[in-house]
Parts: sequence; C-alpha cells; structure tokens
Amino acid sequence: MNVVVCIKQVPDTAQVRIDPVTKNLVREGVQAVINPYDFYAIEEGLRLVEKHGGKVTVISMGPPQAEAALREAISLGCDEAVLLSDRAFAGSDTLATSYTLAAAIKKIKDFDVIICGKQAIDGDTAQVGPGIAAHLDIPQITYVRKIEGSEGNALVAQRTLEEGYEVVKAPLPCLITVVKEINKPRIPSLKGKMKAKKAEIIKWGAAHLDAESGRMGIAGSPTEVWKIYSPPPRAKGQIFEGNIEEAVDAVVEGLKDHLN
Repeated sequence: MNVVVCIKQVPDTAQVRIDPVTKNLVREGVQAVINPYDFYAIEEGLRLVEKHGGKVTVISMGPPQAEAALREAISLGCDEAVLLSDRAFAGSDTLATSYTLAAAIKKIKDFDVIICGKQAIDGDTAQVGPGIAAHLDIPQITYVRKIEGSEGNALVAQRTLEEGYEVVKAPLPCLITVVKEINKPRIPSLKGKMKAKKAEIIKWGAAHLDAESGRMGIAGSPTEVWKIYSPPPRAKGQIFEGNIEEAVDAVVEGLKDHLN
C-alpha cells in the first residue's frame, strides 16, 4: 500500500504576525514547526505501510525552509519527500493550495491512500484535504479516528461525529483526514535522524507540474482578505462574594445596570 502524506510547516502560534499590506503571514524570523495534526497523519501512514507493505511519500508546499519539516518526517520513517516551492505558489488560498498539491500527487501517480491532518493551526479551515480529493475526483473520509481495516480494494474507517462516530467504507484510492485520537505519534530514532540528514528532497516548481498557472498562487485564489485585526481584550471579570442569596442578588442588579 503506497501512502502519500500531506504536511504543512506552520509558524509557532505564539509568534504569529500578519503583514498589514499583503494580509499574509510573516514567516521570516518566526520559528516554524510541523502542523501538530500532521504528526498523526504521518504516524498513521507509517502504520499502514508497516502492516500492508509499500512506502510513505510525504509532500509539502511552502518556502525553501519547509525542507526542514520534510526531513523531520523522514526521520520518523517516511521513505520519500517532495517539496513544492515556487514564487508562483505564493499567496495561495485553500483552493489554490489543494489544486497545486493535487497536481503534484498526480505526478507521483502510484498511491492508494492520501492522509492529511484534519486542519492546519494557522488557518483552521480544514478545507485543503477535502479540496485535494475533489481535484483528484476520489472519495474521502474526514475526521477519521480509527482505521478498522481494509476489505478488498476499500478502506474502512471510523469517522468522528459530534456525538459518537460512524463507520465509512471508501474504495481505493481515497483520501482521509485524521484527528489526534487516531494514534500516538512516534519520536524519531537516531538512525532516522541520520537518514534524514542524508536524504534527497525532491523539489518541484510550477514548471514541473501539469497544472494551469491561473489556478495557482494569488491568481488562483478567489479568497480575498479585507481586514485582519486582533480581537479586543476581554474585560476583567467581577467576583461576587458573600452567601449565595447575596451573590445572586448582586449578579441580578449588575445585569440590570449593564442592560440599562
């Protein structure tokens, strides 16, 4: 079973800054990490290959420094890594990103399952995984909390719902997005770290993909950010002391004053 895992290098959430002119994230000088949900995607891909054989190819779209994220994925056990890096990809929204990743996966060709983390912590849209499936015209199972197994040429998985879960069967090839309940990610071994240092990272730009230039980067991004601002700080809370009756009366009076 050949697995493709899509990962994203994201800025440390404690250091996120926005360019007030371009409305894009400022990545220069900001520590970058693998999107936390993507570690669960990597782990599940490794487990599938350990059980069924095959290989895990990890792919990421981003600036040249995203190579560090791919090397970390290799240190965990992934076999191959592909970096999509080109100024033509800059400013991509989720539609353009999913289109570009889908074009790269088409170039990879030999895959049975695509795995993504449920969402990226910098955008929180949860749209890229499903978008890839739509561009490739393959079935998808989102918010997977457990892969129950395979039946013939299909994958059976538990999909998380607001209350409980449902069991879904999807023919291969398919795409799944995973939640953190699915597994416990491993840590890299010394052997894995040594392998990652020497690994060759495949690098593709726009010219390497069979894709329409007008559907990538800013040109292929219909989403427009008009304004970005920090939410106003919350007002300091008020503590009502005394017995219950007195506290309740004080709260009621406070609400009356606030409403008036």
